[in-house]
Amino acid sequence: MKKIFTIAVLALAAMPMAAQETYENANIATEDLNGTARYVGMGGAMEALGADISTIGTNPAGIGLFRHTMASTSLSGLELQDAEDFSIGKKTKVSFDQIGFVYAHRSGERSFLNFAFNYHKSRNFNDLTEVSDGLNGASQNKLSYAKGFEQLFDLNFGNTITGNSNAFSQVDYLYYNAFLGDEEGNLFYNDANSYLMRKASKGHIGAYDFNLSGNINDRVYLGLTLGIKDVNYKSYSEYSEQLLDWNMKGIGSTTLADERRIDGSGFDIKAGIIFRPVETSPFRVGLYVNTPTWYDLKTSNYTELINNTNVGLYKSFNSSEVYEYKLYTPWKFGASLGHTVGNWLALGLTYEYADYSNLDSRYNTGGTYDWYYDNYYEDSESDYVMNNHTESTLKGVHTLKIGGEYMLDNDLSLRVGFNYLSPMYSKDGYKDGSLDSPGSYYASATDYTNWKGTTRIMIGAGYRFDKVSIDFAYQYSQKNGEFSPFMSYWTADGENMSDNVCNPVKLNKERHQLLFTLGYHF
Repeated sequence: MKKIFTIAVLALAAMPMAAQETYENANIATEDLNGTARYVGMGGAMEALGADISTIGTNPAGIGLFRHTMASTSLSGLELQDAEDFSIGKKTKVSFDQIGFVYAHRSGERSFLNFAFNYHKSRNFNDLTEVSDGLNGASQNKLSYAKGFEQLFDLNFGNTITGNSNAFSQVDYLYYNAFLGDEEGNLFYNDANSYLMRKASKGHIGAYDFNLSGNINDRVYLGLTLGIKDVNYKSYSEYSEQLLDWNMKGIGSTTLADERRIDGSGFDIKAGIIFRPVETSPFRVGLYVNTPTWYDLKTSNYTELINNTNVGLYKSFNSSEVYEYKLYTPWKFGASLGHTVGNWLALGLTYEYADYSNLDSRYNTGGTYDWYYDNYYEDSESDYVMNNHTESTLKGVHTLKIGGEYMLDNDLSLRVGFNYLSPMYSKDGYKDGSLDSPGSYYASATDYTNWKGTTRIMIGAGYRFDKVSIDFAYQYSQKNGEFSPFMSYWTADGENMSDNVCNPVKLNKERHQLLFTLGYHF
């Protein structure tokens, strides 16, 4: 029994820099609909219409439709419905979301060569979650007990817990040191009858896009964007269980408090084209492709297990780790249609596809130093175990954007938009803590949520006087999901241990965003 305790203590000091886990990676890889108020108000369906600076980050050919130099900046207010402030998370938050400019240079009688720069928040991590439910005897500490027990003795609980050192996470480390043993070296676990999870996150991914674009005879538009991204993510969670003794009497609770931070940078390249098939018609078609974002990331955590019972060795025990890894997001492909009627109506339709099962988690393997150029290059390899899990957990996402703009007169316009994003997560997906992967090894939380499709509805308005434009937009987004505090497992026949199964809890997330953009046309 003491040998298991020793393995748990030493394990976290032996691993090299490592890769991350599927659910954390999915959180980093996804994007919000954000940008100028006009772009958001039309549901982002402007990849063929163009002439909005926000298309720089999707179809860069849209910048080629500008005929005048302009600059804009945007602010927004975000509210999380049915949420309460907790720790670092706020229900309502004001955000600086966009600033950029386009320099339009005439290169011929009907042709332009344009340059543009734009910053926008491609991802806002501000979020709050509170969920509670019964456990009917299952518990997080029971899961850690089973994993550690099998790691030493190679037991097989229904082929769910595989028993390997990489699967022994920081959560398991804390339970084995603070709770699962006594002074005589005996190991035990406790069932639980309920849990409470509270989690808050904040931060953003900032996208800095540099664009070169133009048009040929006002009929074919081409664009290329180099994007640089800055990741700043922080989260804090408290997961508590009400525990039972062998007589099913309450003995108090344990709380796992986890602080997580992810920082880093990445870059991508976007290319696109817009063309008018019929010279005399304003109808146009847009096609574009976005490369993966190649991220270099660093994650760190401070995690503490607080023991509010009269069993176990310690009242609290903590763990902290820092490691670096790489993440390559999937390719994104898009097609769009746009049409205008006179100068009073604009209609847009966009379809995008990205296969998130192809997320590439990579761990750093060392580096190469170039003496001639005095540069150091970090080498990496794919984490094939985690990537196989990602392939079975995540899916391709289909995104549909529809938008329209109606000009009441030359100065005032009204807009409406709609988005639907198909589910990213497999219905049977789960956060597998038994994987022989460094991503499991450094995990400091066991919860996960399988989100379903996302719906967004937008309305907006704009007013222009002289060279100044003012635009407003409101965006409502909603998605449902199923939350689980930890993975379930089922024991094999004959083992002196019961199943450890937790039922998923339905979640509903609703967000409201008000966006304001101020523009100036030179």
